[in-house]
Amino acid sequence: MLFPESWLRAFVNPDLDTDALAHRLTMAGLEVEGTAPAAPPFSGVVVARIQEIAPHPNADKLRVCQVDDGSGATLQIVCGAPNAAAGIKVPLARVGAELPGGMKIGKAKMRGVESSGMLCSARELGLSQDHAGLLELDEDAPVGASLRDVLDLDDTVFELKIGRAHV
Repeated sequence: MLFPESWLRAFVNPDLDTDALAHRLTMAGLEVEGTAPAAPPFSGVVVARIQEIAPHPNADKLRVCQVDDGSGATLQIVCGAPNAAAGIKVPLARVGAELPGGMKIGKAKMRGVESSGMLCSARELGLSQDHAGLLELDEDAPVGASLRDVLDLDDTVFELKIGRAHV
């Protein structure tokens, strides 16, 4: 059984660090098999809103997005995701961001059009294997906020060993 530490702490919040909490659970009869971060490390990723989208002039499968990242300046991002659409909120890896696996984001030209960052799928962030399109965020996610904070990705996941009940 997997559950996030934040879920447990919402019910009870003992003054213990993660390791001590895992030990206390084991001593109480719930065998903690392990703990793991909720998400791999990445930095520089924020909530962004796609304001406008247009076809790329030199590539059929790419589109040029005008994006609000909360900085006050509109960013131009070239994107190939099929679900990119005006009005949705998605993760944006800003220039300077580092994604899982050490990928660093810089300004780039894609088929002659400048791109100032990267709109991300869940797979690119190491959150799941889904790479069918951009990770769509809730409408109430604040533009410019750290994605790690919005999705509580600095949480720890506990894995409990659940035995079979004997009848």
